[in-house]
Amino acid sequence: TWHLKKIPQIVRERTFSLDSPKFEAKTKLELNSVCGIECQRRLPVPSLSDLKNLLSYETVFENGTRTLTEVNVLGAVLDPAGNTTTRRPSRKKRQIYGTDSRFSIYDKRFMTNFPFNTAVKISTGCSGILVSPKHVLTAAHCLHNGKDYVKGSKRLRVGLMKTKSRGNGRKHKGAKRNGTPSFQWTRVKSTHIPKGWFKGVSGDIALDYDYAVLELKRPHKRKYMELGISPTIKMMPGSMIHFSGFDNDRSGQLVYRFCSISEESNDLFYQYCDAEPGSTGSGIYLRLKEPNKKKWKRKIIAVYSGHQWVDINGEQQDYNVAVRITPLKYAQICFWIHGNDDNCTQG
Repeated sequence: TWHLKKIPQIVRERTFSLDSPKFEAKTKLELNSVCGIECQRRLPVPSLSDLKNLLSYETVFENGTRTLTEVNVLGAVLDPAGNTTTRRPSRKKRQIYGTDSRFSIYDKRFMTNFPFNTAVKISTGCSGILVSPKHVLTAAHCLHNGKDYVKGSKRLRVGLMKTKSRGNGRKHKGAKRNGTPSFQWTRVKSTHIPKGWFKGVSGDIALDYDYAVLELKRPHKRKYMELGISPTIKMMPGSMIHFSGFDNDRSGQLVYRFCSISEESNDLFYQYCDAEPGSTGSGIYLRLKEPNKKKWKRKIIAVYSGHQWVDINGEQQDYNVAVRITPLKYAQICFWIHGNDDNCTQG
């Protein structure tokens, strides 16, 4: 069941103008030597003043101007357990070995319907997910490398799926596919990135804040997916997660996959879903029961950060990481979507 949780409040304190970004960073779809499982265990618990700093955010507008908004955090429950990771016994090497468990979605009845229609393509080469009539959730590193905004993010666009009909709309004889997605591209009006993503600039990048929200210039009329608060592995049916994105090795296809989570920390899930660059930024979702109702509902509980190489005891190891939507991140993303926290009090 989706459990209701009391959500902390994010309150805007001050907004400053900053210099326009250079937009010169290279887009990296894979990150190296980020803070991994072992490193996470050693991280101290953030204090309230740390949280205020980490959850303050930059906004970049389509004309290239940039602001920094400082926030206050009210009603946050600081977890004394810190960044402990929970291990599960199953550990298998990632990448795509043996059977590739990804599904390409060809049938346009599926492609243009919920939940697959919520997947979008970001013009810098990543994926994202629709979270409101005007907002898309994606990974921060699709737009910013920790020091500067990536080259393509100055004229950022989001591709919403539409399906090509062949010829006059009738299906050709022998055509195996009902449609390959083409995209209706929409300009992005502004992007929000938490300051926590910039904090690792001196050395390691911490993935805990690898998420961003894009506001579209024009609203769309599609069904979007609501945010949820990420439950622990134990509270998930079969500990399974699902996500769809546009993997680079399957050009022009929407690729869906599901897998179980292997380990978790307070802010991250570690899993071994088959995934290739391009699916980074996809929304990871679950289907759970609505409290006191018979209805089931899918909600986004994490953002897929991608395939990472990390240093573990001096050795490079790889796994897939997703950034969990914690009550604090839920409050922040919800605040970005609504501009206030009236709609964000119950997760």
